[in-house]
Amino acid sequence: MFRRFWNYLKALLTGKFEEVADPKIQIEQAIAEARSQHRRLRETAASVIANQKKAQMDLDRALEDLEKLNRNTQQAVIMASEAEQGGEDKRVVELTQTAEAFANQLIAKEQEVDTLKSMVLQATRATEQAKAAVTQNAQQLQAKVAERQKLLSQLDQAKMAEQMNRAMESMSAEVGQDVPTLDEVRSKIETRLTRAQGTTELERESVGGRMLEVEQAAAASQAAARLSEIRSKLGIEAPAAEQTAAGESATASEPAAAAAGEPSGDGEPATADSGTDSGTDSGPESGTETTG
Repeated sequence: MFRRFWNYLKALLTGKFEEVADPKIQIEQAIAEARSQHRRLRETAASVIANQKKAQMDLDRALEDLEKLNRNTQQAVIMASEAEQGGEDKRVVELTQTAEAFANQLIAKEQEVDTLKSMVLQATRATEQAKAAVTQNAQQLQAKVAERQKLLSQLDQAKMAEQMNRAMESMSAEVGQDVPTLDEVRSKIETRLTRAQGTTELERESVGGRMLEVEQAAAASQAAARLSEIRSKLGIEAPAAEQTAAGESATASEPAAAAAGEPSGDGEPATADSGTDSGTDSGPESGTETTG
């Protein structure tokens, strides 16, 4: 029962840790662990290579000793044979014993050489495997480093997407009762705009609106008449475009003036006629009398 509770607690804590853990830190931890593992593997491979080199050096030294013992054994046998031919029995016995001693050493050294050859062969194979393991692990480390860059880029993209989602949610989320939403503000603005447009249309269709239109037309006609008067005094003819526009304005103002109750004898506004007549009568005559 306690073990089940302990396993459950470990799983719960692990899940909580994974939720709050920063992925960037976890990526860096994984890369640091991979580099540490590669460093330990290189150190192990270096030890294997060192052992192989040491075994090779021992083998080379044993081969030299074996060659030396072989020469000494042969020399002892030759000297014993020469002593036997010379009739030196005592020396023959001594040299024979010496040759036997060299032969015993030679046999032991040959066994040592065989053992060292086997050790060197095994060390060589281990060295090749260690080098291959280091090369393979280096490639894996490079792949992990490249994957680290990819994961960091994806992490930045995920963070940016989360920020954008939060921003969009904050824009479209419902706020408190004390603060209106954008939709509510938009609805109020559209309501005021449509009410103002409706009021404007009613004003245009009312009697007051038509009267205002007539007054504006009369004022425009008076302004055009006064401008024509000034041009007449200066002896300047009105442009063709303004004459056409003035004719259309006068034609449009006649029914407007009739509707407003301001008719004249010629069907034109009284103010414009009086101003034009007074200007026409007084200006040239006074100018002519002064000249005479």
